[in-house]
Amino acid sequence: MSMQDPISDLLTRIRNAQSVKKMSVKSPCSKVKIAILKVLQLEGYIDNFNVIVNQKGKKEVEIILKYHEGKAVIAKLSRVSKPSLRIYRGQANLPKVLGGLGIAIISTSKGIMSDKKARQVGCGGEVLCFVE
Repeated sequence: MSMQDPISDLLTRIRNAQSVKKMSVKSPCSKVKIAILKVLQLEGYIDNFNVIVNQKGKKEVEIILKYHEGKAVIAKLSRVSKPSLRIYRGQANLPKVLGGLGIAIISTSKGIMSDKKARQVGCGGEVLCFVE
């Protein structure tokens, strides 16, 4: 069975693992997922991630989750643009999450980056998800 939306799958795995206070979670590997995880790591929402090869020879990414005083650092993780409805924003209309306290992950022509960096670079793109 094929996966329809791998990004939603990644976000759901992170949400589910944090709800039961797991220290790490595994997900199938892809370039887009690695780029999203790099943004989450740079912004301080996850500790680390490693690409590993499972017993079947397929690549997986292991995500080391981050907690502060027993609570998950990521309070809310939501998908914005979906395969059924893509959401694009220009540089002037990039969303601010929680008035700048959270981040929006944007897929631009210059790579996947946070909304703050997209404003600095001066480009818009597809709004993938919100992180609070």
